[in-house]
Amino acid sequence: MIPEKLCVQRKRQVKKMEPYKLGEMEQKFADLIWESEPIPSGELAKACEEAFGWKRTTAYTMLKRLCLRGIFENQNGVVRARMSREEFLAAQGEQFLEEHFDGSLPKFLTAFSRRRKLDSREIEELKKMIEEYEER
Repeated sequence: MIPEKLCVQRKRQVKKMEPYKLGEMEQKFADLIWESEPIPSGELAKACEEAFGWKRTTAYTMLKRLCLRGIFENQNGVVRARMSREEFLAAQGEQFLEEHFDGSLPKFLTAFSRRRKLDSREIEELKKMIEEYEER
């Protein structure tokens, strides 16, 4: 059993880490899970050995890290996603906007379009998205 003090300490660590920012190997590991889930944790460890050359303990350490972030869960030895890849990417985008543009999509689009001109197709797509959003 994990002492309560250690649990509180781990919760603080998770709050400090950016939950939707993944390193290169974390992202590859997450992709492997999304492509294979639900997957028994033993099979996941074997897949990681084949794909990345990892030892079983490395795979379990990485899994624990991503479970603490709320992306995956390991219940009764079966690993499942708590959020789909699409939900994760949306959350990642929201986190990026929050960190760099005060959560403002217009500020982001302004900055983006200063460096790269939008073509007519992209402008039409954005207009359509706005219209669909207004209709909700």
